[in-house]
Formats: sequence, structure tokens, C-alpha cells
Amino acid sequence: MDINVAISQKPPVLLDLKASVNKAVETIDEVARQGVQLLVFPEAFLPGYPTWIWRLKPGGDIGLGNTIHNTLRQNSVDITRGDLDPICEAAARHNMVVVIGMNEIDSEFSGSTLFNTVVVIGSDGSLLNRHRKIMPTNPERMVWGFGDASGLQVVDTPVGRIGCLICWENYMPLARYALYAQDIDLYIAPTWDSGDTWIASMNHIAREGGCWVLSTATAMQGSDIPASFPERDRLFQDDEWINPGDAVVVKPFGGVVAGPLHNEKGVLYATIDIDAARDSRKALDVAGHYNRPDIFHLEVDRRAMPPVSFTDNPEK
Repeated sequence: MDINVAISQKPPVLLDLKASVNKAVETIDEVARQGVQLLVFPEAFLPGYPTWIWRLKPGGDIGLGNTIHNTLRQNSVDITRGDLDPICEAAARHNMVVVIGMNEIDSEFSGSTLFNTVVVIGSDGSLLNRHRKIMPTNPERMVWGFGDASGLQVVDTPVGRIGCLICWENYMPLARYALYAQDIDLYIAPTWDSGDTWIASMNHIAREGGCWVLSTATAMQGSDIPASFPERDRLFQDDEWINPGDAVVVKPFGGVVAGPLHNEKGVLYATIDIDAARDSRKALDVAGHYNRPDIFHLEVDRRAMPPVSFTDNPEK
């Protein structure tokens, strides 16, 4: 079955949730005109990856970091508040599956902790899965909390079975295997990484998992940082490429079929045969005939891990 896919690496409006949601909806409308059935956005697209954390002086920019983080918190996605509704409505309007990364705020418990989250939105606008990054990388741990495995799921969609890992989670072999073992067709890897080494890793995953791999970072220059960003001119240069994007589509068992889209704030398009995933696993099925479950066994605890449980008195 052939499906039309698109990967957007256009930059959001950094630290502005409403404007970034509007940009996402505009992109959904744009690719719908090309008959796209699956659209992928980068890691933390709403309202942008916290790229400043790699530029702040350790121990010297604490106040600045706190100021920027407060703005990020105020502009992070609260799913229960309906912040994703315009995107879900656009997906349903165009009968399109949408995968999008975001900064998500925990409004249920702490009210302030943020998570690096990716969601799969079905073609009917329903939220099919929410995965919170289980291991933020280096200074990311000053921005995001640790997610649990409740979103380590592969879900059915009209375009095939989709699973997601975020950025360097894709270097965690057991996390990858947990997806391979759920009959995956489309492996989505929103990221901030890029370049030849990252693309080589995507090729490895496509061969190892026998699945289509779609990945992208955000293509962004210093000129895309809003003028209102605190100490913008000290942290960024207008003409620098902060990230080249490098959106890529890799076929099952390896081989780039589209991209990488380098230093271009645009959309990568491809038509893919979803059945090629299962076809490729005849030779190598690491969760099936090429496995030795008598020797190796993986257990994944996908229960949600809430920080507190309350027991209240029953109503009289």
C-alpha cells in the first residue's frame, strides 16, 4: 500500500505557543494540498527546542536561564486545557495522521514540570499516543523531567503501525527493541540531532528493525530567534545555522529514499510502500525468527508512574 508522507522542518515561533500552533496548522493545510496522509514535525516543535541550554555559561547564566525557562513554561502545551485542539481539528479536517513534538507541562500533579513529548494524532483528530522522553540528554535535564514507559507504544493508524522515540532515545537499544517487538511499520524519530552520523543511525535502525524510518530536526538560523528573546544577540548570530534540519526518509533494511533536506526551512515529501516493512523482515526479524528468547528476555513496565496516589473518604 503506497502512502504519501511529509516531514516538516520549518522553524516554529520560538517560545510562542499560539503562534507555533498556528504555524503547525498552516503546514497541515499546505501539505494536504499535496495529498499527504502522514505529516511529521520535529522534536519539541511547540514552541521550539530549548537550544539556548547548549549556549548558557554553566553557573554563570542561572538568572538568564531561569527567565527563559519561565517563558517556556508559560508557553508549553497543556493537553488537558485543549492546547492541541487546533492541530487535532486540522488533522481531522484533512483525514491526516500527524506526529508532533512539544514541550508539555504537567498540569495534573506538579503544575510546573515540563516533559519532552511526542504525540500521534489520528486521522480523525483523536490522540492515539503520548510518549514522554524517558531520558533527557545532558543540559536537557535542567529543562525536562523523566517520562515513564506508558507511551512506549506502537499504535494502529490508517497509514500503518507507528511508534516514536525522541532524539538520543534512539541510541537506547532496549527502547528500540521495545518498539520492534510491537509489529512496527513506521518508526518516527523527531530529533535535534543531524548530520552524517545521525543519518547513519537512522539507516541502522531501518535495517535492524525492518521498518520505515522518518526523522527530522528543526532547520533554524539565528535570524529565526525572535527579537524579544532575552540576550538574543549575545547567544545567537543572525547568519548562523543553528540546526540544518536534515529531514530524511529511510526504507526498511536501509537506504535513504528522500532527503536529507539540509539547511532548508521546508517540507520533505515522499511516497512509500508501507508493506515493504514486513517484507524486509523475512531475512532479519530481531523480534521474531532472528531472536533467541531462550537466552534474551526484555521486560518493559508500561504502567503510568504518578508521583502520588490519593485515597479520599467515600461520600456519605
